[in-house]
Amino acid sequence: MWIQPEEVLLAGALWVSERANPFFILQRRRGHGRGGGLSGLLVGTLDVVLDSSARVAPYRILLQTADSQIYWNIACGSSRKEITEHWDWLESNLLQTISIFDNDEDVTTFVKGKICGIIAEENRLKPSDEQEEDSGKFREAELKMRRLFGMPDEEKLVNYYSCSYWKGRVPRQGWLYLSVNHLCFYSFLLGKEVTLVVPWTEVTQLEKNATLLFPESVRVSTRHTEHFFSMFLNINDTFKLMEQLANIAMRQLLDNEAFAADRSLPKPCKTLKNVSVLKRDLDARAKNERYRAMFRLTQDERLDGHTDCTLWTPFAKMHVVGQLFISNNYICFNSREEDLCQLIIPLREVSIVEKADSSSVLPCPVSISTKNKMTFLFANLKDRDFLVQRISDFLQRTPDSLWGDTSPLSLIGQSVRQASSSVPSSSSVGSESIQKGRHYHPGLPTASQGLLQLYHQDALEDLGPKAMKEKMKEEAWNIHFSEFGRGVCMYRTSRTRELVLNGIPECLRGELWLLFSGAQNEMASHPGYYGDLVEQAMGLCSLATEEIERDLHRSMPEHRAFQNEMGIAALRRVLTAYAHRNPGIGYCQAMNIVTSVLLLYCTEEEAFWLLVALCERMLPDYYNTRVVGALVDQGVFEELTRAFLPLLYEHMQELGVISTISLSWFLTLFLSVMPFDSAVLLVDCFFYEGIKVTFQVALAVLHDNMDALLSCSDEGEAMTILGRYLDNVVNKQTVAPPIPHLHALLTSGDEPPPEIDVFDLIKSSYEKFGSLRSDVIEQMRFRQRLKVIQSLEDTAKRSVVRAMMTESAFSIEELEDLYCLFKSKHMTSCYWGSSSSAAERHDPSLPYLEQYRIDPVQFAQLFSALAPWTCGGHTSMLSARLFRLLDQNQDGLVNFKEFITGLSGMYHGDMTEKLKLLYKLHLPPALCPEEAESALEATHFFTEDELPDFSLSVAEVKDYRYYLRMWAKEKEPKRETIKDLPRMNQEQFIELCKTLYNMFSEEPMEQQLYHSIATVASLLLRIGEVGKKFNNGAKKAETAAQAPPSSLQKEERPGEGVSDESQVCQALADAQLEPAAPQTPDDDIKDDTSVSSYSVVSSGSLQCEDIADDTVLIGGSEQRRGSVLDVDWSITFEQVLASLLTEPPLVDYFETKRDIQAKMAACKAQRAVERQTSSTSDHELTQHST
Repeated sequence: MWIQPEEVLLAGALWVSERANPFFILQRRRGHGRGGGLSGLLVGTLDVVLDSSARVAPYRILLQTADSQIYWNIACGSSRKEITEHWDWLESNLLQTISIFDNDEDVTTFVKGKICGIIAEENRLKPSDEQEEDSGKFREAELKMRRLFGMPDEEKLVNYYSCSYWKGRVPRQGWLYLSVNHLCFYSFLLGKEVTLVVPWTEVTQLEKNATLLFPESVRVSTRHTEHFFSMFLNINDTFKLMEQLANIAMRQLLDNEAFAADRSLPKPCKTLKNVSVLKRDLDARAKNERYRAMFRLTQDERLDGHTDCTLWTPFAKMHVVGQLFISNNYICFNSREEDLCQLIIPLREVSIVEKADSSSVLPCPVSISTKNKMTFLFANLKDRDFLVQRISDFLQRTPDSLWGDTSPLSLIGQSVRQASSSVPSSSSVGSESIQKGRHYHPGLPTASQGLLQLYHQDALEDLGPKAMKEKMKEEAWNIHFSEFGRGVCMYRTSRTRELVLNGIPECLRGELWLLFSGAQNEMASHPGYYGDLVEQAMGLCSLATEEIERDLHRSMPEHRAFQNEMGIAALRRVLTAYAHRNPGIGYCQAMNIVTSVLLLYCTEEEAFWLLVALCERMLPDYYNTRVVGALVDQGVFEELTRAFLPLLYEHMQELGVISTISLSWFLTLFLSVMPFDSAVLLVDCFFYEGIKVTFQVALAVLHDNMDALLSCSDEGEAMTILGRYLDNVVNKQTVAPPIPHLHALLTSGDEPPPEIDVFDLIKSSYEKFGSLRSDVIEQMRFRQRLKVIQSLEDTAKRSVVRAMMTESAFSIEELEDLYCLFKSKHMTSCYWGSSSSAAERHDPSLPYLEQYRIDPVQFAQLFSALAPWTCGGHTSMLSARLFRLLDQNQDGLVNFKEFITGLSGMYHGDMTEKLKLLYKLHLPPALCPEEAESALEATHFFTEDELPDFSLSVAEVKDYRYYLRMWAKEKEPKRETIKDLPRMNQEQFIELCKTLYNMFSEEPMEQQLYHSIATVASLLLRIGEVGKKFNNGAKKAETAAQAPPSSLQKEERPGEGVSDESQVCQALADAQLEPAAPQTPDDDIKDDTSVSSYSVVSSGSLQCEDIADDTVLIGGSEQRRGSVLDVDWSITFEQVLASLLTEPPLVDYFETKRDIQAKMAACKAQRAVERQTSSTSDHELTQHST
């Protein structure tokens, strides 16, 4: 490729000149290509270790002038062919022009300008989405990666690092390339080449560790092996990127969605050296995820930037040091000291942003005021003007009906008048009659109140000590609100946490759950969304709605709010609306229990948005079809138990208890295993602290029961101990009447165990296990996610193999290997493009063996690699026909079951089964209309089967009993016999002959097989001719009197049979002219093969010299004479089978058992073959051969 001209001081060092003229020199890197000796090995090693561009581009062209000692590198190439094209262009276009220049400086300036112009033109012609922002050095590394590992252009490099790869006990210094889908390593040291390619989807474990043998190394584990990398310049940066890429791959396995680059990233002010656009993208994603998790923001929130600053806290009368974060909808602050202060200001709430006066005490301050009359003062801002401008930009884009006619930009530095009175509320729009017709409307009791409030409003006021305690809690929160603010802009401090741990009063529970979970922000930005969703979802029938209906009456049946239709209907609407919003999750058991508790304290809409926050942010992947998130956290819990309670962990692992208990604890947040009044306090803490509270409490429960659990001898005993303990966790401060706990009623023994105060349990969990940090839990989650998803993949594979064992003759090992190849082809298409999207080809609701599907292009690749019937240039056509035959529902996709069915028929069927499959491949639907010679014939054999059905429907009026009989017949398994196969016409027969003629090019008995095919073809043609004359005899007799004499003469021409034979003979010869498969290297064998290929037909029973002058071959532009009459020519499968049985070579060929193991091994090694061929161009290969 042309490159920006670079200065070169020493043109001869490490390079060999191959061509030269007065102005240009074409050079080859020493050691590349032929020979090279010791100097070539040394140069190659240097190139790898020093990351020289010569490794990827071993050819270059230099510009030289007579007077100057400086050379200019203007072009480089990875192959001789590429660099020769550039050389020829220079000689033909520039050489004559620059030879007339008098001054060498003018020559240099002219050539450099011309090359820069070419590069600019090439970039201009590229589509806008292909414009490369990456630095030249990085593009060079990406090119090198693709060349070394045989990757297509779709594979994008993220970053590359110098490191050592430990092969045995010897470290190999080289380069680690991290692309979106693969981890690759390359090393070349003194002639020893090491190449490694690991897809991220195969990684089962990723660890950073330091041992005596491997100092500060990264261990990458797959199912079969481990790889160690060390000697990194910055191991933390490398490991973080590895984690991100592996996480993306796991998400791909889980959701089947390919990685999509973020096109909306802000462009850097300058091209960063050696940092790709993708690396910036991934870094930005990581920052966004941390930012969203820290402040519980929605998935579409993007961090714009952050800066150090101080915040004036009026409640503490001090400036708090921390960081200010700005995104498209929020301004957030987090103190440097944990739990000191956190603040979230939605831009929709901002009324004034202004720069205050600077002073030595308060340098560069910015004041932000909100609509609820709160003012926040930030100071010590480095670039205050830029910050205010960014906030104003985001304010301008903030959609808010409360702005009225006022431009948001005018709010900067001045106050705004509230315009809410002029804006009609959405609830007042529309008549009451319309609202009453809707499933959800503001008139419903649950639209404005929680179920608990509805059932308590008629109760008499309680003046007992518990009620007074509740009143005191309310008062404490009201004091907190007056001091720290109320609503989304409240200061969140350690005092807030204390109040939460002491229990949220019932009247404030719904409001504070919404606030701490971030659901309030989402609800405020989507007004009316829930109501519209309910209208769309209600009435639709799906698997999710059936499961919801089944579980509705199992949701807290002991609570009176769900013993009547009002509570049940509200629960139905919320769950159905969420299933409609997120069909990927739909509905999962345990969602009903959690949602019913949310409805007790919140309105329907609030409960819906809390459920969204739970399922999509706070408990990710918990409620999908395979409860992956809960399994991941179960693994994290096991890891935490091993760290904090090692003695108990060993014993519990022996009993297998941890995996049993933790799933129900985590999925329902203890609501299903603990009395309601106690569990709801844990939900309070969960919404404020997140998942760490659940882990802390779970560890505290195990710790309190350690002695009893250590003395257990079986799983049942341990479960009983834990169940009884949790049943007796009580909330002594509750004002609500006690709700009987079903689990407690079932597990209570003779002697009631002591009661445990839930507040003591929470306090104990913070004292003993409060050191848990959210970021550490996220690290542990990542490690467990790799294990869980890969183990689920293994389970899926085992299920598929078990299901297919009865339907195919392949062994277990063969089926496992075939499944891996099929899956990898599907996954490869996910990230390297396909004619259909991954979502279309993957449906998690289907059985495992129908989940993954491939399209015709991927099927053709697998067919050519694995099928025993290789037909040279005819293979792709045969593959397309088999695909159409297997694709029974005609959706353009084939699943694993269908794929194995086709492959098993070719490998393990008897001769009749194999021939039946081959026969079907040349009949509709396998043979498509385009492959037939004429539209008339195509129409005939694609519609002939439909005519009898039509006439039947006209003749009879069917009653219900007829349809019942038809339905019963359809349900019966159909056993196809050879008599059921339709007849084959002449067009189809010629296609069959073509296929057979191409099948034997690599067989040892090629000569005999060609003779046999010619004999069988001749015999079948005569059988067809006899059958045609026999079937048409009566017809001809009837029409003889009416037909003109000329037509009879044409019909009864004596040379008719010979002419048809000649046509087939010529078609067969034409078939052999198609590109054949590669032959053996022996020249004598090649000559024999080529002679036999063209001479066998003429020496056989068919007479090729009898071809009529007016015969047109198959596929010709004109129609053959008499083609309308040829429609009557046909043969049956029995005739084909009987004819083939007369030829022993053909019988031996179809009865020979083929081994698929060699084919699969070759398919697995295909990556290495591609890599080798990519390093040497075709142009060079031809030069070597000459």
